[in-house]
Amino acid sequence: MPGTKRAKLAEWIDQRKSSFIGQEDFEQLAEALAPISESYLRKLVRESGVPLAPMVEGVRQSNLGALELSLLALLAEYEPGDAEHRKAVRKLVITAKEHARWKGNQEHVLWLAMWLENPPLFPAWARLRKETAADKKDQLEEQHEG
Repeated sequence: MPGTKRAKLAEWIDQRKSSFIGQEDFEQLAEALAPISESYLRKLVRESGVPLAPMVEGVRQSNLGALELSLLALLAEYEPGDAEHRKAVRKLVITAKEHARWKGNQEHVLWLAMWLENPPLFPAWARLRKETAADKKDQLEEQHEG
């Protein structure tokens, strides 16, 4: 496949008439586009617009909403998985936590750490965290109005 990695990916998607990229597809793409880093391949497949399996999509951190949705999708992968699959999901979240730490995004680090500490508790914790943040925002607005 000639051209850039992006062009090769587009050709691969077109040849297979892919409407979804799962883990096996991701691994095939890594071979077809080698040498390519996992993070760059993930970036390219995200930009392709083709729906992705949660393990392929990884953890999105553009904002808290995207982060929460990613972590909930990964929880759905984690809970029914065997020990090996759970380890792979945790590795993905740990890597995301390291990236958030490097970027200095402490709120994302907190959310990722909470998921890692107790994945099944995460949905309830996230709901409470958002409610608390909304309450604080309301209090600040009241103080500025008064």
